[in-house]
Amino acid sequence: MRILQFHSNYIVFKPIKKEIKLAEESDEKEKRIEDVVVLFIAIEKEDNKTLVNSAIKELNIFLKNIKLNRILIYPFAHLSTNLSIPKDALKLLKYMEKKAKNSQIETYRAPFGWTKQFTISIKGHPLAEQSRSYFQTEKIELKKEEIVSKAIQAEEKMKSFWHVLEPDGTLKSVKEFKFKGHKNLDLFSKYESTKLRAFCEMPPHVTLMRRLEIADYEEGSDPGNIRWYPKGRLIKSLLEQFVTNKMIEYGAMEVETPIMYDFKHPSLSDYLNRFPARQYLLNSEDKELFLRFAACFGQFLIIHDTQFSYKQMPLKLYELTRYSFRREKSGEVCGLRRLRAFTMPDCHAFCTELNQAKKEFEKRFKLSIEILNEIGLTKEDYEIALRFTEDFFEENKDLIKKLAKIYDKPILVELWKERFFYFILKWDANFIDNQKKAAALSTDQIDVENAKRYKITYVDKNGEKKYPLILHFSPSGAIERVVYALLEKAFKSQQAGKSPMLPLWLSPTQVRLIPISESYVLKVNELTKEIAKHNIRVDIDDRASTLQKKIREAEKEWVPYIIVVGPKEIESGILSVRDRENNRKVEKMKLSQLIDKIQTKIKNKPFQLLPLPQNLSKRPQFYG
Repeated sequence: MRILQFHSNYIVFKPIKKEIKLAEESDEKEKRIEDVVVLFIAIEKEDNKTLVNSAIKELNIFLKNIKLNRILIYPFAHLSTNLSIPKDALKLLKYMEKKAKNSQIETYRAPFGWTKQFTISIKGHPLAEQSRSYFQTEKIELKKEEIVSKAIQAEEKMKSFWHVLEPDGTLKSVKEFKFKGHKNLDLFSKYESTKLRAFCEMPPHVTLMRRLEIADYEEGSDPGNIRWYPKGRLIKSLLEQFVTNKMIEYGAMEVETPIMYDFKHPSLSDYLNRFPARQYLLNSEDKELFLRFAACFGQFLIIHDTQFSYKQMPLKLYELTRYSFRREKSGEVCGLRRLRAFTMPDCHAFCTELNQAKKEFEKRFKLSIEILNEIGLTKEDYEIALRFTEDFFEENKDLIKKLAKIYDKPILVELWKERFFYFILKWDANFIDNQKKAAALSTDQIDVENAKRYKITYVDKNGEKKYPLILHFSPSGAIERVVYALLEKAFKSQQAGKSPMLPLWLSPTQVRLIPISESYVLKVNELTKEIAKHNIRVDIDDRASTLQKKIREAEKEWVPYIIVVGPKEIESGILSVRDRENNRKVEKMKLSQLIDKIQTKIKNKPFQLLPLPQNLSKRPQFYG
């Protein structure tokens, strides 16, 4: 059983539509409840009354602490991929309602089995938002929390002072800054200051990733582990190749390191408590191991055994970690935005001293903006956050002002009185989605601790051993999160009345040919071979269906170029090309002109063959 718990100023909800046959009767009227603890609940397989009793017991303690006696039980299936059957879930929700009332709690329950619309206002105190999980073991008990690093505990308690850095280098408190014309920055600043990470409704990209047969939840795994269908694997692979090529061009040396490490290793155990991430643990023979949450330790252990001097610095290592693992809270795991297993491009630069580190930091900042732009995410799609201490700002205003000028948009600044983490400066690019949530993409940090922790040294000009500074860089952020951002951006375009689509170089099918009848399939095959010769992904809709339906299907798949081929096209050599990017406008052109147009647009991007049968009649349906 999973519960997302909010102490709310109010909640307003209204049942909209029955989702299942077992849905309860409802008057479908809007309801408002003031000053209430809202319990978003997912009942899972094997949940039982004993778990409900444990939840109510904890709830009673919580209500006494906040001096409140009112709850709303709100069925919310999106918290789990291991749901109980509806009949059993409803029975347990009713039992929970009864137990709460028997405990003298003023109890309300939203109707089961409905699509509901709601608005919620959450209070700002530290206990206002909580995520709880209950499960059955041999002895039925509350699920024990995973080991939580000191960094996470500190992060939850640390006080931040929020400012906005303007392009001219002026630093203003968020209270002084006028957010007019900067809607996303305003949303981002509120998201960061409240630290509310849990989601309350399914984001648009989840529907899109399924409908487009890109990816889906994997019920046979732990939540936050995703299955990728052929089209999704293609998109993901192209992004991986693109970022890796950019890192090699930048001068990074690609390596590969293990995905699990010894929890008791002296350098690692110390680092774990300095990094804000929850771990997956496992035992093997006499060792307690953890699954890596980044490529840091693997690369640090390589560099520890490497001999190098100031002449080779900045020394740069890169790895595409497939996968990194983080035990994110269950209420925060959602779609491709926040996962427990993800692919992270991770590049570390080892620098001699702060001046060299600052120059490299600035260079990588520009590189990330360039990489995101080439992927299909412009500066209008994300907001930058800079994080540092007051002392660092006073001593390094030159670098901070350069970054502000490069970005040329206001930047959110998180200012600390003192340093707790291992870094003295960090920046991250954050995509703001359709739920007004932020998700970090690219990031870089200047690390002043780990060289000493891992006994990493270089030889300076005088032949003496020194500890380098280390830059931690992810040029794009997790690959899965990039796909999330592209899908959410496409949804925004659709809401604005435009045709949603992926960038051309990432579109699984770039050109679709539709023969007007079966007798033209052979002729279309010849066109297909000519297009494919130029590294363009093309397919043929040869199914027994109407022409109109085939065009609609291609539109639903976001195919960039759709061409209907009949006698006129074969005889004249002039094709009628429906261009999705140009508002589906039909343009007359020769095949060579279309090929030139596409090649110009996808120039210098990686290419892979379509991992599906070229003829649609041969393809299975992966979803729906």
